[in-house]
Amino acid sequence: MALIALLLLFAVANYLLSITLHRIAMVSGWTLFLLVVALTAYNLRKRITFLPLGRSATWLQVHIFVGLLSIAVFGMHIGWRIPNGVLEVALAVVYLTVALSGIVGLWISRIFPRRLSDRGEEVFFARIPRVLHRIHAAVEHEVLACLKEDDSTAVPEFYADQLRPFFERHHHFWKHMIKSRRDEQKLLRKMDAYTRYLNSNEKQTIESMKDYVKVKSDLDFHFAHQTVLKTWLFIHVPLSYALVVMAIFHMILVYAFAGAVY
Repeated sequence: MALIALLLLFAVANYLLSITLHRIAMVSGWTLFLLVVALTAYNLRKRITFLPLGRSATWLQVHIFVGLLSIAVFGMHIGWRIPNGVLEVALAVVYLTVALSGIVGLWISRIFPRRLSDRGEEVFFARIPRVLHRIHAAVEHEVLACLKEDDSTAVPEFYADQLRPFFERHHHFWKHMIKSRRDEQKLLRKMDAYTRYLNSNEKQTIESMKDYVKVKSDLDFHFAHQTVLKTWLFIHVPLSYALVVMAIFHMILVYAFAGAVY
């Protein structure tokens, strides 16, 4: 008799626990979905500038808070375990990618603007290729002018061997991420060492080219940081919309399956 009572008690407890877990999953699921929709609305707010929807800074603070809250709700929803099923795993991967990119975006949005304002002239990303071409053309003009005046190939040869690749395209992307100027200083030291073999006019040309090296290095710094900012947006924003679509599909399947069961 006691065994039967114990089995009945276990069955009732298991039933109540299953109801509780079901309700937790349902409530956390709906909460998470609403939070994700609210997070996605921030990007729409940035596009709708003509409506009085409040300060952008306030929206950003709310976006950060809701994003952090959603991480806790997400963990609660999946029971802090690896999900089962292809759709659930895909949904979790997309959510975690969005969450991680959001945290990274929060960091770079705080750090990168200060870095860019402290290093050289600020340049719009779309104008960087034109500025690069202008710097390259100016350097080559200096080299040709030196060749015409002195009839010496010392500066043109040094430019072709040591400087042309540097001015033709962007360099040292990842080193600029850690604010390293070692390669720039190394190149400037090479130019200083080479001037001992030159006449006064050639030395003046090298000194002028050193200024262009510094300007080009600053431009590479801006290019690297602005590329990261642009790439982050292309990851975070589209995946946020994809997450909403996948979440809706997930909810349809859950309720369809629940209807089939009951």
